[in-house]
Amino acid sequence: MQLLQYTHPTAAGNLAIDEALLDYAEANEDHPELLRLWEPRQTIVVLGRSSPVDIETNRSYCDANEIEIIRRCSGGQTIVTGPGCLMYAVLLDYRRRPELRMLDRAHEFVIGKMKTAIQTLGIPVEMKGTSDLTFQGQKFSGNALRCKRNWLIYHGTLLCNFDLSLVAQCLGKPIREPDYREGRSHLDFLTQLPTTSQKLGEAIVSQWRPELQTKTWPQDLTNQLIQTKYQQDHWNFKI
Repeated sequence: MQLLQYTHPTAAGNLAIDEALLDYAEANEDHPELLRLWEPRQTIVVLGRSSPVDIETNRSYCDANEIEIIRRCSGGQTIVTGPGCLMYAVLLDYRRRPELRMLDRAHEFVIGKMKTAIQTLGIPVEMKGTSDLTFQGQKFSGNALRCKRNWLIYHGTLLCNFDLSLVAQCLGKPIREPDYREGRSHLDFLTQLPTTSQKLGEAIVSQWRPELQTKTWPQDLTNQLIQTKYQQDHWNFKI
């Protein structure tokens, strides 16, 4: 496994990199598995692949405050991220880990690794719902995945020092809720980890144990996806 610690200067670029990593690995048989860590430089509303934008977001607030709304390649519901969040993605090879073809096993494997990493910091966290991580009954991490024939990418958000009021302002009421949410508002449902993104990142790297660090990623494919998809209304506002 390799480690990529890179934040693209644009929101579209950061989402495009995750998809480019998956597509490039699928097209190159001997590609290594990879852990990516990055930290957003701007507030972003990130739609799930099938999220209805006019239901799950407050578009008027986002437009008035110049907050980008971008659709990701994976499923799940809409999130808000930005400075104070640590983002991760894990690129995994089904041929090395065939058991992960079962979605529940994929969730258990990746979330289990993330949970263990955070617990090494002395923070008691739990997995709840399909793929959430919680601290003292409140959610601090949402996660999603995208699968191809031989590869999957599993990615998510970790809240450390983020302005949670932005979530309530940018998002509408979710169309689906996990049972443990119990009807709570965004502000009552979410929390932050009592640590820094640096310490959290170090714990995650220690848990996944990548053999080497890389500074390369599929830049041409990333740029193509930025131009043809992630900067285009036909993708971002298709639903």
